[in-house]
Amino acid sequence: MNIKVNNNDMQSAATNVAELILELRLPSQGVAVAIDDCLIPRPQWSEQKLTEGASVTIIKAACGG
Repeated sequence: MNIKVNNNDMQSAATNVAELILELRLPSQGVAVAIDDCLIPRPQWSEQKLTEGASVTIIKAACGG
């Protein structure tokens, strides 16, 4: 399906947020995910379905300043 991740169009085979995180090879900790500007709590990642055209924002924590 076609989705936007951090304002970049991409094709994904993922059907939910947890699968998308695996597909993008991101760590499961230190990452926040929002879909259409709505934050998705980590325990709901496997339940939160992705839909065609969804706008996904992924933020990774970084140390330092």
